[in-house]
Amino acid sequence: MDRLDSTGGTSGGRPAGPRDRDGEGRARNARPRDGLGRPLPYGTPGVERQPEGVVRTPEATVVEAQTLLDAGKPFHAHEVFEDAWKSGPESERALWRGLAQLAVGLTHAARGNLTGGARLLRRGAGAVREWAADAGQDRPYGMDLAALARWARELADTVERTGASVDARARAPRLR
Repeated sequence: MDRLDSTGGTSGGRPAGPRDRDGEGRARNARPRDGLGRPLPYGTPGVERQPEGVVRTPEATVVEAQTLLDAGKPFHAHEVFEDAWKSGPESERALWRGLAQLAVGLTHAARGNLTGGARLLRRGAGAVREWAADAGQDRPYGMDLAALARWARELADTVERTGASVDARARAPRLR
């Protein structure tokens, strides 16, 4: 929680007063973020944020997410997967949610939250494998779900074994 400081602002550097709001009036933190989605102080340059609520085709989702993963921005890739999870057909929601968990797991592993990163990587791996088995599809939209699950489990093992954060760009998965 932000506290008022002696200048009348908050400890987060935002002027005291109403909460940050988006164009529709919903609460939305306007603080800039770094490439791993960590909030930066107000006024600090950050990376461009992913717009929320974008409806993309599954093909566009995979391409956009891979571009962000390749750039070392798994937090932003997670937001792309989250849009697909929320706007896609019910039958695919578990797939996109599992992919979002993989991206968030990589985000946490890169930020140094090794326990949370390993846990989310394994949860995402299980989710995509379960979806593949239930749907009878191992390669939806050209994605190799078995390879993604293997990548996630191996990365979780590495993070736990080494006790060190990872370079998100160097350890980014190949979706296809």
